[in-house]
Amino acid sequence: MRQRGAYARGWRTRAHDEGGPWLAARRADAPQHRDAQWREGCFQVHDMTRPTRLIQAQGYRAPRDAGASSATALESTLDLQRFTTESYPEVERPRAWREALDRMGLQTGALATGRALHGTIKTQTSIGGFDLSLLASVAQTLELNTSAADSLLIVLNVDGDAMLIADGRREPVAPNDLVYLPSREHASLAFEADFRAFVVRVPRATISARLLAPSSMRAGRIAADAGIGHVFSAFLMSIVENLDTLSVSELRPLELALAEFLIASLAVHQREENIGGLTSTQAAIFSRVCRSIDARLADPDLSLAPIAKEERVSPRYLQKLFETVGQSFSTYLRSRRLERCRAELIDPLYEKMSISDICFRWGFNDPAHFSRAFREQYHTTPRAFRHEASLELARHLVQRISRGLPFNAEALLIHAQAGAQAARTKAAHADHAAANDTDTLVANPPVKTHTGQGKGIGRAPGKPRHHLLRATANTVHWGYFSHDLKPVLEVESGDTVTIETLTQHASDDWARMVAGDPGAESVFHWTAERKNVNRRGAGPIDASIYGRGAGEGFGVHICTGPIAIRGAEPGDVLEVRILAVHPRRCANPQFSGRAFGSNAAAWWGFHYRELLTEPKPREVVTIYELDAELPEHGASYARAVYNYRWTPQRDPFGVVHPTIDYPGVPVDHSTVEENYGILKGVKIPVRPHFGLIAVAPQQNGLIDSIPPSAFGGNLDNWRIAQGASVYLPVGVAGALLSVGDPHASQGDSELCGTAIECSLTGDFQLVLHKKATLAGQPYLDLTYPLVETADEWVLHGFSHANYLAEFGTHAQSKVYEKSTLDLAMRDAFIKTRRFLMTTKGLSEDEAISLISVAVDFGVTQVVDGNWGVHAIIRKALFAS
Repeated sequence: MRQRGAYARGWRTRAHDEGGPWLAARRADAPQHRDAQWREGCFQVHDMTRPTRLIQAQGYRAPRDAGASSATALESTLDLQRFTTESYPEVERPRAWREALDRMGLQTGALATGRALHGTIKTQTSIGGFDLSLLASVAQTLELNTSAADSLLIVLNVDGDAMLIADGRREPVAPNDLVYLPSREHASLAFEADFRAFVVRVPRATISARLLAPSSMRAGRIAADAGIGHVFSAFLMSIVENLDTLSVSELRPLELALAEFLIASLAVHQREENIGGLTSTQAAIFSRVCRSIDARLADPDLSLAPIAKEERVSPRYLQKLFETVGQSFSTYLRSRRLERCRAELIDPLYEKMSISDICFRWGFNDPAHFSRAFREQYHTTPRAFRHEASLELARHLVQRISRGLPFNAEALLIHAQAGAQAARTKAAHADHAAANDTDTLVANPPVKTHTGQGKGIGRAPGKPRHHLLRATANTVHWGYFSHDLKPVLEVESGDTVTIETLTQHASDDWARMVAGDPGAESVFHWTAERKNVNRRGAGPIDASIYGRGAGEGFGVHICTGPIAIRGAEPGDVLEVRILAVHPRRCANPQFSGRAFGSNAAAWWGFHYRELLTEPKPREVVTIYELDAELPEHGASYARAVYNYRWTPQRDPFGVVHPTIDYPGVPVDHSTVEENYGILKGVKIPVRPHFGLIAVAPQQNGLIDSIPPSAFGGNLDNWRIAQGASVYLPVGVAGALLSVGDPHASQGDSELCGTAIECSLTGDFQLVLHKKATLAGQPYLDLTYPLVETADEWVLHGFSHANYLAEFGTHAQSKVYEKSTLDLAMRDAFIKTRRFLMTTKGLSEDEAISLISVAVDFGVTQVVDGNWGVHAIIRKALFAS
C-alpha cells in the first residue's frame, strides 16, 4: 500500500529535514529527551508529538498494545494478538483473565462455579483505533469498566445465550444479536453458559458527530432477525470468520464500512426511542430531516427552507427541533460536512484528490472558510491532519512485517529524501567499508590463500587441493546474497576448504567473542570514523527506511565467501560435505582458549507475544560457554554463564537501537545488568552445525539472508553438522557458495529467534555433480536443499518453496507476511512424495502409506520469515 497524501508544505519538522522521523530520532546529535521517548515507548520524535496527539484525540490513534514499550510495540500491535488462560497455572488463571478483560475495557463479575476457567481472546487493532476482539470462555457476567477510555462497545453474540442488564431492565440476547454499550454506563452482559462473543471497541470521537443525539445514547440490543440488524450482524460475523487472516491494509476499508453500519444501526434504534426529549412524532420528523440533510451535503446552496417545505413545517419549527437536541441547523450541517471531508482526507481512495477538491465535494464554497472550520473543530489544519495521518499509517504499516523489507518501503522513502544525502555523508565516514560494499560486487580479487602444493587458482585439473578461507572484512558479505558478488576463492570439484565463520552475535559479548581475534576484529571493527563492513543487510545503503544503518539489517548473517566451483553451471548439483567442525576459541587473554556463544530471545521470536512475566515485552541475551574440545566420541556440553535484558544501545555512528534490530551493534555492558547463576545444573549437549549454507540465487539484486529457499540459505537445521552432506541445485555459473550462521546447539524450531550463536570453523569438501551424471541419483531433479547423513535423508519444506519466484518484485516483503506451518508441511509432504516416487520408484499410494507410517516430520524453524518443516527418511527402510 502506498502512503497517503503529499509532503505537506509548511509542515516540516527537524525529523524530515534530517532524513525522516526514524533517522532523525536516532542520529547522534538527537537531544537526549528523544532517546528517553524511545525508551518510554514513544515512536515519534518530540517535534511531531503534537499533531499525532491531535489525530489520536479524534480517534485515529496508534493501535494499543498493553505492556508494550519502545518501537517494538508497533511491530506487534498490527498483528493478531492472542491470549489464553492455558498459559497460566490454574491458580493464576482468574487474575490473568481479569487483566486481559481490563485491557479491553471490560471486567468480569461472578465466574461459573464447579468449572475450570478457560478463556481465549484474539484481537486485531486497526489504524483508526478500532479494537476487534473474539472472546471465548465459560459462563460469567461481563461488565463495562467505567474507568476505561471513552468509547462505544459493540458486542456480537456469536454463541450462547445471554442477558443484557442495564437501567434496571433485563433483555435476552440471542445468538447473532448485537448489543451496544456506551462506556461509563453501568451495564452488563450475563452469559448463562459457555459463549463466544465478538467485541468491537470504537473510539467515540469517530462516530459521535454523526449520531442524531450522542448524549442520549444508552445500552441496548439490536435484533439480528431482520432489517439493518440482520445485515450488520452478518457483516460482523464475516469478520469473525476471517479475523486470523485479515491484514491491516484490509482492515482499513472494513473499518470505514463498520462505522457506516454502526451509525445506521444506532440511528434506527434512536428513532425507535425518545431522542433528546422529542416526542415520537417530533423524533420521526427530525430523523427524516437529518436523512435529507445527509443526502444533500454536496449541495453548496442547501438551506433549511426547502427541507422545511418538504416536511410541510415552518423553518422555525425545525430550528426548535434542533435546539431541543442541543444542535442548530448550521452547526449540524457544518459538522456533517466536516466529518465527510475528514474521512476522505485519510481514505486511500482519495489520496490523489486535493484538499480543495474534497471540500468542494461536500458543499464548502471557500477553501479558506473550510480550513478555519476544520481547525476550529479538530484543532489542526486539514493539510497537517492529512499529512500526519498518512505518516501514522505508513509508520504502522512499515512495522507490521517482522524482519524483512517493508512492503510499503517506497512510502517512507518519499519522506526520507530530504535526509538521504546526510545519511550518505555519514556512511562516507566508513570509506573503507563503502569500498567493500561496492567493490565486492564487481572487482574484489579472489583470495588465493590455500595450503598444499600448486598455484591455487587457475591450476590444471588434477589432484584435489586444500584451501584455507579466513573470515575477514574482505572475505565476508553481511546479511545478503547476490549472484553479482565476485568470488573470494575458486576451487575445483573435489577440493577441500577450511572455512572460518563468525556469528553476527559476537558483539553481544565483545570481550569473550571478538577482542584479541584479528579476524573477528576486522569484521566487527566499527568506530565513529570507520566501519569495516558497512553494508549489513539487503536494504538501502543510506538507511533511508528505518535509519538503523547501511543495509537496514534486512538480512543479518555474516557469510564467508562466495566460493566459485570451477565448471559449475545451472542444472548441476553441488554437494557440500562437512568433514569436521571446530569451535573458534577466544583470543582474549582474560578468557584464552575458551569458547563462547550467545542466545538472543529476540523480538522476532515465536515466544515474544506469549510472555507471562513483566516486563513485557523484553529481549534477553544469554551467554553460554561450551567445551572447547569436541571429543570424537561422547558428548560435549554448553553451560549458561549469565544473561542480560537488552537496553537501548547507541552504535558508534550515534544511532540508538531500542531493540536487536541491526546486526553487530557493540553492547555497552555498563548499560545492562548481568545476571549470573542462571540455568543452574543444566547442561546443553553441543551439536555444532552451520545454520546457513547457500549457493547464489538466480534472481537479480541483493537478497535478504534470513528466509531460506530453493538455493539453501538460512536452513537452521542442527542436522547440517559433521558427517552430513548438503546438496544444493546450482542456479548460476560457479555456484558461488557461502557459509555462515554457525551454531553450537539449536532445538527444532529455533523458537526464541536464535540458537547458541557461536563462531565455528569447518572443513568442507565441495563436489560438483554435473547435470548429465544425475540419472539414478537421489538428488536427481533437485529443486530444494537436500541433506544426507549416514542414516537419513532430510528434506526441507518451506511455506514458499521458491519465494523469490512466487512473489516476484515484492518477494522479500511478502514472504514475512504469508508464511505458515500449514504451507511448510504441505511443501515438505510434496517433496517427500516426489523423492520416494522418483528415487525409490514407489507408486503414489505406496509413497503415501510409507510417509504416514515411517517418515518423521519436524518443525525446522518458525523465525526466518519462510517457515520450515523437514522430513526425515531413514535409509534402513530400504533393502538397498
